Amino acid sequence: MKRAIIFISTLIVEFAVTYAFSQLFSIRFIEIMFFSGVMFTLIVIFFTSSGGAARNYYNTQTTTATGIILKWEQFKLHPSFALIASIIFTVIGLVFFILLVSGLIPPA
Repeated sequence: MKRAIIFISTLIVEFAVTYAFSQLFSIRFIEIMFFSGVMFTLIVIFFTSSGGAARNYYNTQTTTATGIILKWEQFKLHPSFALIASIIFTVIGLVFFILLVSGLIPPA
């Protein structure tokens, strides 16, 4: 149940933010759905992963300041239902974007 709530709430937030931006910039929702989906997916990956470039940067800064060598962490992605929802949102946006560019969905 908790997983379903996380999945659905992630999709609702992504739809709401994308809709708000589409209204703010007077663009159709489906025109920016793919790009906002990519941004949401990258944000979720950043917050659900461990290691990577940001962690190595902070470890280097800490080692430089304190002289204590920290354990190096390899990048590891922890898949979550928020990440799956973001990827699904991105794929749906990609399909709409391809249909829009190919002319199957008429311009506004």
